[in-house]
Amino acid sequence: MPRPSPAYITTPIYYVNDRPHIGHAYTTTLCDVWSRAMRLDGRDVFFLTGTDEHGLKVEKSARDRGISPQALADENSAEFRKVMGLFGLTNDDFIRTTEPRHESQVKLFVEKLMKSGDIYLGEFAGWYDEGQEEYVTDTRAKELEYKSPISGKPLVRATEKNYYFRLSAYQAKLEAFFAANPRFVRPDGRFNEVLGRMRDGLQDVPVTRTNFTWGIGMPDAPEHVIYVWIDALFNYATALGLGDPNGALAKDRARFWPPEYHVIGKEILWFHAVIWPALLMACGLEMPKCVYAHSFWISNGQKMSKSLGNFIDLPTIQGYFDKYGLDAWRWYMATQGPIGTQDADFSPKHFHEIYTANLVNTFANCASRTSSMMEKYFAGSMPAADTASMPISAAAGAPTWSVFTQQAAEKTLKHYSDFELAEAGNTALSIVRAVDLLINETAPFKLAKDPTKMDEVARIIAACAEGVRVAAVLLTPIMPNKCGEVLAAYGSPIAADGGMLAAARWGGLKAGTKIAKCAPFMRVDAPTA
Repeated sequence: MPRPSPAYITTPIYYVNDRPHIGHAYTTTLCDVWSRAMRLDGRDVFFLTGTDEHGLKVEKSARDRGISPQALADENSAEFRKVMGLFGLTNDDFIRTTEPRHESQVKLFVEKLMKSGDIYLGEFAGWYDEGQEEYVTDTRAKELEYKSPISGKPLVRATEKNYYFRLSAYQAKLEAFFAANPRFVRPDGRFNEVLGRMRDGLQDVPVTRTNFTWGIGMPDAPEHVIYVWIDALFNYATALGLGDPNGALAKDRARFWPPEYHVIGKEILWFHAVIWPALLMACGLEMPKCVYAHSFWISNGQKMSKSLGNFIDLPTIQGYFDKYGLDAWRWYMATQGPIGTQDADFSPKHFHEIYTANLVNTFANCASRTSSMMEKYFAGSMPAADTASMPISAAAGAPTWSVFTQQAAEKTLKHYSDFELAEAGNTALSIVRAVDLLINETAPFKLAKDPTKMDEVARIIAACAEGVRVAAVLLTPIMPNKCGEVLAAYGSPIAADGGMLAAARWGGLKAGTKIAKCAPFMRVDAPTA
């Protein structure tokens, strides 16, 4: 059997001018769920995150605080690193744009683009979005009513002599690429946004600025500092050593290119869907397979804001961990978040409702009642029973447990692979719901009162236990800790190899396996507000 292909997934690198919040936690958690799923399926995964540390805003914030830009970058980058541990994330690398390995490769990429003529020295007059650090065309500025689409602040008229990237030269190539790859930008609505904006025509973009010093200087012209967005975008390639293809880092990691997913927030779509592909074309590197731009979290129907007091920052998130647990947070992020084109409303009430309905009343209750019946009727030992050919319910045409769970496992894996994480979680949970239905239909606790029906009871409870096990395997990428607890209690931890479908194959619980009582999630008090 051929080895699964390597898999590369990235978050955006997070700007150190601010502290981590729910947006950062959300994107990184999504990537972690996908990475865990692909590793469970036997793929060689490289999961990258990190921090973007150069630019005018960092320089200004550091000056306002009376510290060096490097000190500010070190301080806030450490906060993002702390998030990785707090959230139990499995990233393989954490890259910083102030690291020598990144800076040296960015210079190599820029030198290559200067030699090819893709970067040139020129002068530009146009509208500038200071918050986004982005120039926009006159047409685009008029459409936006001369205000930033993200911050709402007025655009600024600016004239600068800088180095520029010939983005305009890649219009036809990009259009052809998009036509041939309609799933390059997802969700679909985002793809249409990009195409619509491209119809205005692509303008060359600045790759340097001269109004600050905190950044990577241009080769042979250090007074020109490489524009933060160009510098930041190259992190995806420099983390694998692609700027120095003969170096040790590239020899170790180049196999992971191209990325399967660049996962980003919708506000930085243009850079990743248009400028970055053009840079890759100019550098002769293969295109990423997908740029996935999710929407924003809002709070109680309003945009999150520190001034409104509805901002979900790290201390607030820690409060949810303390009350509900990390895996409950991960479940909510993966299944209720703004992964599509619509923003998602975060509310304590909704979080509690989802926790209670999905995790307490469904997953935990099923694992608990099944393990309790196993202990009560079979001394906590898996009985010998033929369950593979047993229908999942009394309904006409109901599939057998082995067929039903195989189909659910295949669908779940495909959903994970396609970055449809809510669908993956809900498909896996459908197995738990089927177990609940079987218990309600057959009432084994009533049958057990008749000693002549214990073989039937054994078959029912054995099927329930195996169903819980299979569901726990499939839910592991989203809830690794609680699913690990269930699988340990059910005497069936996931094998280190074999893939997700093999681990979820019906019949994993052998007769005689010891099954202990477990209740992975407990009821908690509803929030008061």
